[in-house]
Amino acid sequence: MVTTAIFFLFAGLAIACAISMVYHKNPLYSAISLVGVFISLSCIYVTLAAPFIAAVQILIYAGAIMVLVVFVIMLLNLEEDKPLSRLRYLYVMGGSLGLILLVQTFFVFYAVSREPKQSVRTDETVGETLNIGSAMYTEYLLPVEIVGILLLMAIVGSVILARRFAQPQLELVIDNELEMRDPQTKEESSDELQGLETPRFR
Repeated sequence: MVTTAIFFLFAGLAIACAISMVYHKNPLYSAISLVGVFISLSCIYVTLAAPFIAAVQILIYAGAIMVLVVFVIMLLNLEEDKPLSRLRYLYVMGGSLGLILLVQTFFVFYAVSREPKQSVRTDETVGETLNIGSAMYTEYLLPVEIVGILLLMAIVGSVILARRFAQPQLELVIDNELEMRDPQTKEESSDELQGLETPRFR
């Protein structure tokens, strides 16, 4: 009974934060409301005997990812958008899709309530961190290593692309610096730069 009450409490809090995220026009307030959704979901995972998923939900989603989202929002300095009259049909579409989702939620709740209740086995510890770590590095070691290699390739590729895109900007800065100098120093610096360039073979 207490577990059910706690579940409905955090579920209602998650729904309220989700509605607040959609309602606010300021993206920073929406991001803070999304943090509330993640915290509520992590509490629900704790009630479902999944402490590892709850900790990941707090550390990764509510922590690292939301910090990046807030950083991008503050970096772009987004302002409140003015309502567009030509997109009014989206309100009708969103309302109809929300109604369909609500009906589906009640149907799932009704189907689950009709199922016979099964006894909970207290000796099983599937959601503990120790068992998940043991399974990841014994039975599922190959998929974990493949994911690690893919992430490493993504990091190396992003660094290479960033260096490639930053090279023309560096040359532009050098050209502007040379234009600000006197003509004699400009010719000497140009000769030095030409001497440092690698010869191109045709």
